[in-house]
Amino acid sequence: MTPITTCQYWHRSLNPKKLIEVGFSRLGARMTMSRTIKLYKLPDSPVTPGFRKMELRDVSAVTRLLRNYLSQFVVSPDFDENDVQHWLLPTEDVVDSYLVESPETHDITDFCSFYTLPSSILGNQNYSILKAAYSYYNVSTKTPLLQLMNDALIVANRKDFDVFNALDVMHNESFLKELKFGPGDGQLHYYLYNYRIRNALRPSELGLVLL
Repeated sequence: MTPITTCQYWHRSLNPKKLIEVGFSRLGARMTMSRTIKLYKLPDSPVTPGFRKMELRDVSAVTRLLRNYLSQFVVSPDFDENDVQHWLLPTEDVVDSYLVESPETHDITDFCSFYTLPSSILGNQNYSILKAAYSYYNVSTKTPLLQLMNDALIVANRKDFDVFNALDVMHNESFLKELKFGPGDGQLHYYLYNYRIRNALRPSELGLVLL
């Protein structure tokens, strides 16, 4: 069976010292550990006015944002409010979701989210768990996506994630290199059973992230 598309994982170091020490990544050519730590350093706080954690009262506004955004992609989920509450309302150690509420109008204009997937580290005396954040659904209507995702990196870093991963789906390609993500060697093949499409999709035509 042929996949409808194949996507690539990209990785952004949040705790480069730990990632190098456990063998997840390595020092670049002519780079020292201190220079690497400085390269990936992030601000202490998000920079976007009105950036805050999603709450239950935001479900309907986030649903509208998501449905409008996802409608442009060839393949995407059809979220309703129950889906958004179930999959995207923040749950500790499962999913983190943030939004931008306009300080002037109180409209919800932007949304970003990531889910948690820890891995066991074997054979290392100092570390037993690698805490990874995976980009989930992100919608930018007022805040530039680059800025929104930089704020997502900042909050993930504050929550002690070691690495932030993202697929090159939707509009993610527009921020990956600028925000110092590097391409990984992992790929994700998407299959649709009992469904035929004329041509394979580009990852940017896919509006679906699989958990």
